[in-house]
Amino acid sequence: MIIVTGGAGFIGSAFLWKLNEQGIDDVLVVDRLGTSDKWKNLVHRRCIDFIHKDDFPGLLDDGNRYFRASAIIHMGACSATTERDADYLYANNYRYTRTLAEWCLKRNVFFMYASSAATYGDGARGFSDDPAGMDALTPLNMYAFSKQLFDQWALRNRVLDRMTGIKFFNVYGPNEYHKAHMVSMIYRAFHQIRETGRVRLFKSYLQQYADGGQLRDFVYIKDCVDVMWWLFNNRSASGIYNLGTGTARSWNDLAGAIFAAMGKKTDIEYIEMPEELRDRYQYFTEADMARLRAAGCNHTFMKMEDSVRDYVVNYLARDVRCL
Repeated sequence: MIIVTGGAGFIGSAFLWKLNEQGIDDVLVVDRLGTSDKWKNLVHRRCIDFIHKDDFPGLLDDGNRYFRASAIIHMGACSATTERDADYLYANNYRYTRTLAEWCLKRNVFFMYASSAATYGDGARGFSDDPAGMDALTPLNMYAFSKQLFDQWALRNRVLDRMTGIKFFNVYGPNEYHKAHMVSMIYRAFHQIRETGRVRLFKSYLQQYADGGQLRDFVYIKDCVDVMWWLFNNRSASGIYNLGTGTARSWNDLAGAIFAAMGKKTDIEYIEMPEELRDRYQYFTEADMARLRAAGCNHTFMKMEDSVRDYVVNYLARDVRCL
């Protein structure tokens, strides 16, 4: 049996979709549904049961058949970069992850977990996923720090060779609709354009970047779950890996791709960035994919214009929210 935490969330439910596509439905979903609509990500999925995330750790050692797992895919976390409750992030993102990891290590169960490209901070030290440079990274917010804490724990305890961590870059695509202010720019921009005919982007506060010229490594959810599936089936390729396309694109490029997919002329309004974000904003991210390639993963990522078109035309324009 495979356990997927965060299994109703964005990446977790997408990986559940991938498992189902591969004929695997012996899956236990762990999550907290709350008052959001993310339960809809599970409507067409096949799994054996659902357990609330708060109940799950206490049940691990009950000897229940549910916990005779061959793998835990741990995608559950608070992913809000604006979350200011450090105690909550420490408990939810670091301690919870460590509890599951220690359980897996003790039983030799495969453990895959979500780290984040946010751990790279402002990118001044580059975006290499070589663990040797991990301790030099300086996260810009508590969310990123909570992810960094577990990466460092695994490194210090020399267990990175017994698990797989993934530093996700800017992921977008179906199944993200429930994330409120944390949805991708593609989702927000589509609705802005449909309602107003234009899209709003943050102004730049660094001279070397034009307004809308800030750069990100945007990666489609379908590419992400394909790489996760490869890592799931190539468990000897343990360690921590970046997951992006390896190519940075500007917000202006992204907006242009959305307008093109909608068959509309590009119309961008540049707005002020909230002051509380200005000293914690990443102007450039680009995944160094060399280690994943060296491990043998030869996945070909979709061109941004093609993946944006797929998302817009086949999902957003048709009001299809889920894979």
